[in-house]
Amino acid sequence: MTKLLQNKVAVISGANRGIGKCIAETFAENGANIIACMRSVSPETVIWMNSLENKFNISVKPVLVEMSDEKSVKKSIKEIMVISKKIDILVNNAGIASGALFQMTTGVELRKVFEINFFSQIAISQGIAKIMVKNKSGSIINLSSTAAFIADSGTLAYGSSKSAFARATQSMASELGSSNIRVNAIAPGVTKTDMFEQMSIDARNKLINSSALKRAAEPKDIANVSLFLASDLSSHVTGQVIRADGGIS
Repeated sequence: MTKLLQNKVAVISGANRGIGKCIAETFAENGANIIACMRSVSPETVIWMNSLENKFNISVKPVLVEMSDEKSVKKSIKEIMVISKKIDILVNNAGIASGALFQMTTGVELRKVFEINFFSQIAISQGIAKIMVKNKSGSIINLSSTAAFIADSGTLAYGSSKSAFARATQSMASELGSSNIRVNAIAPGVTKTDMFEQMSIDARNKLINSSALKRAAEPKDIANVSLFLASDLSSHVTGQVIRADGGIS
């Protein structure tokens, strides 16, 4: 069976945990070589990367990046360019959660969330897009959230950052389309990751119960949407925000 991403190179941020890790595994299974961006590399991460290489006969190259540090982000872009002169896929997955009521949200917290969830992602996209433009091909996938559209209490910083990212996706798609670069976003609903554990049980159940499928997403559910957007199956899809939320109404 032909692998959907055979011989493609994918850059994935936040690749060593949660949704990002599952996306890396799904892409590797489909033949992609992975450049895995992460804050640190543990012995367990090394074992995981080696297992992907051995199992799927692909390469996994780690790049250390601190998304809250502009200099670190710029350094990571240079390292990525050294690793590969051709980048086919970029998945902007790294992010942090934040929960505080509007009146209790400090400027420091707001800037921190936007730095990691928005500004750093844009910076990485600008750097990788230069490579894609030269090759006249590419797919950029931004991880937004249904929090961008559902104004629950305590989601000011997180939801606003993800809303900005969803909107930026449309501008990126419009401007990069002439270079045959597609840009789309995925807006997951409640997903079983570390952030899932940080949510209150009441908040989780409220969202799950308001969905048509009445269940939280597994990371694989989001990874499969990423696979579709990364592959040629979505060759005429760009500028879209796909809600993978189980049908929240």
